[in-house]
Amino acid sequence: MKLKYFIIIFLTLELCEFSFAQEKNTYNSNQTFDPNFLSSPGTIYRSGSGAPGPGYWTNEADYTIHASLDTANKEISGNVVISYTNNSPDELNYLWLQLDQNIFKKDSRGAATTPVNGYRFGGQSYTNGYDIKSVKLIEDGNTSNANYLITDTRMQIRLSHPMEPKGSKLKISIDYSFTIPQHGADRTGYLPTKNGTIYEIAQWYPRMEVYDDIIGWNTLPYLGSGEFYLDYGNFDYYITVPANQIVVGSGKLQNPEEVLTSQEIKRLNEASKSDKTIYIIKPNEVNTPQMRPKSNGTLTWHFKMENSRDVSWASSTAFVWDAARVNLKNNVALAMSVYPVEVDADSAWGRSTEYVKGTLEINSRLWYEYPYPVAVNVAGIVNGMEYPGIVFCGWRGTRSQLWNVTTHEFGHTWFPMIVGSDEREYAWMDEGFNTFLNIYSSKYFNNGEYQYPEHPEFLARAMARKGMQPIMTYPDDYRVSNWGVESYFKPAFGLYLLRNYILDSTRFDYAFRTYIRRWAYKHPTPKDFFRTMNDASGEDLNWFWKEWFYKDWTLDQAVKDVKYIADNPEDGALITIENLRKMVMPVTVEVIESNGHKGTLKLPVEIWQRSGEWTFEYNSTSLIDSVIIDPKKLLPDENRSNNIWTSGTTSASR
Repeated sequence: MKLKYFIIIFLTLELCEFSFAQEKNTYNSNQTFDPNFLSSPGTIYRSGSGAPGPGYWTNEADYTIHASLDTANKEISGNVVISYTNNSPDELNYLWLQLDQNIFKKDSRGAATTPVNGYRFGGQSYTNGYDIKSVKLIEDGNTSNANYLITDTRMQIRLSHPMEPKGSKLKISIDYSFTIPQHGADRTGYLPTKNGTIYEIAQWYPRMEVYDDIIGWNTLPYLGSGEFYLDYGNFDYYITVPANQIVVGSGKLQNPEEVLTSQEIKRLNEASKSDKTIYIIKPNEVNTPQMRPKSNGTLTWHFKMENSRDVSWASSTAFVWDAARVNLKNNVALAMSVYPVEVDADSAWGRSTEYVKGTLEINSRLWYEYPYPVAVNVAGIVNGMEYPGIVFCGWRGTRSQLWNVTTHEFGHTWFPMIVGSDEREYAWMDEGFNTFLNIYSSKYFNNGEYQYPEHPEFLARAMARKGMQPIMTYPDDYRVSNWGVESYFKPAFGLYLLRNYILDSTRFDYAFRTYIRRWAYKHPTPKDFFRTMNDASGEDLNWFWKEWFYKDWTLDQAVKDVKYIADNPEDGALITIENLRKMVMPVTVEVIESNGHKGTLKLPVEIWQRSGEWTFEYNSTSLIDSVIIDPKKLLPDENRSNNIWTSGTTSASR
């Protein structure tokens, strides 16, 4: 899901009250360097190192779906057969499923918790939610009616006998329908255009909740802000639409000869070998009979997606369609975009496929290779939302705006599609990690065409604002004004500091890649991430995890005093610095002498383990003109006025 990075941050800061600290030192080293933090031992499922343990397991959910789009009534109807495997060591007496479409009912919890003045993830369109027509269980060839109860966005199926642990299987068959909301909490919906309506279809079938080793069934209701937590499996799905429509979806199209023309198939083959974008349907060919294999009735599009947590799709008569190959080391993938003719321009969606291709190639090279056969960018009513192999981006995006949302949504391939984080509880493990990836995809795409500047002072001001919350807050519990900073910017900037200030790029990159490899297609918790980074980097970073993620602390480093040894600058100087707030960081100090000599020292974070004041010797050779903490202004220091000591003063200005 996208964030208009600096615009949102700027507006948040301008409209809210700040409380730059003027009070005395609040630092407490015992709180920061807490030996009990992350001290619980590992288990057979999750080791103390942050790796999956020898007994680690996840359950599996495979889906076979047949669904139809009724354009007259804006309705989806279908049947899903879920093949569920209980790999856990526990008996399961009941199963839980997600019914996300129920959030769009007027009496849903999501509607009730939407602010009165509206909210991006709240109900802008209301429907009747899911119409569940039947729920049946299939076991050992026998079919029976399920005993089920629906509560808001969840369904509980109560079993007549438990699923046995360690490999037992059960099939669930559900017939259902729902009306498509036009504004589906910025995750699904439809957009009228001059050549037809664009349908972006997501959360379109009942999905299994996750049963894990942490809390058992994860049954938090879907309220809008918290996204999704899903098990992995294989998808075999069929979409029936009017014959004049084009469908794109997660996974590989299985029957191109039935739903595409020979010309379209030929162009797709050309695109699979081309680094330049190739039209599959040109702007002047949109919604023309020669681009469809039949002129009336319906066509069924068949897709398969393996080892995925979800699938989504889009359909329209209005699509311009283009594609290009993605250059990967081991896999073969095709980048594609579909969009209306209204935005076919190099300043807009004409470069979308270039953006998709660039994002996937950069992230694959830096972190982990893109695993899916296609990557589709869809222009429509949804401003920014991610699904495996397909994303929805706002159709009006241009230039840097379109780049930012495209690279962000496809960055979600790594978090949470490959690394299966729990978005319902930890938005930052999905949005924050991905915003961090975007720093580097933007840096390396087309020689930094859309690279954005670093502004840690923005974060410092935000962190000092009244009413901030810890990052480790449920997404649905974030105040609306905190959402962007807490789930996107602050966690991303924390990783940036780890890579560029606290550790270094070599150690950070190795540890971060280790985390991705360890937890690919698994379900990590925050502690698994923290422990992996500690373990693979060789640093005890618990002080950082606590202050940055669990607390709403702020940073204020200061130069307190400079004295010369034996009152002689040529004998050296004793420089005293302070840490005035509860957050700590390593310290970079720049010293400029009157003879022009300049020196820079990097002091480790451990200088703050005893107290909030530290004195160190500097080998000066002449009078010191100035002492500057954090000379490159990398840290989110809330009060930079005390970062500088200059000659003629006896202490820093505070």
